[in-house]
Amino acid sequence: MIDKSHLWIIIIAMGIGSFGLRFLFLGLVGDRVMPLWVLRHLRYTAVAVLPGLVAPLVLWPAATGGQPDPARMAAALATLGVGYFTKNVLAAIFSGAATLYLGLFLLG
Repeated sequence: MIDKSHLWIIIIAMGIGSFGLRFLFLGLVGDRVMPLWVLRHLRYTAVAVLPGLVAPLVLWPAATGGQPDPARMAAALATLGVGYFTKNVLAAIFSGAATLYLGLFLLG
């Protein structure tokens, strides 16, 4: 069990660090015009972060005890394919959800 004083030190340090990172970008740089090369790279932030959040849920889902699941793999591929070809986020999300539920229904 962790000591309560260590826990509070960690919580406060994480809060200060989180505030510092946000203030650096929003407080100090937020009202300035950014160069085009920075704006071009910021455009791809969501494209880089979202797969990093979703990939572990597809490759090692908790629902299957960490074992890869064909239904989740098919849903991820359907989402990727529809998103790539249509450039429509909602179509990609709905096609991935439909593929997941259909795959779970047929395989489950």
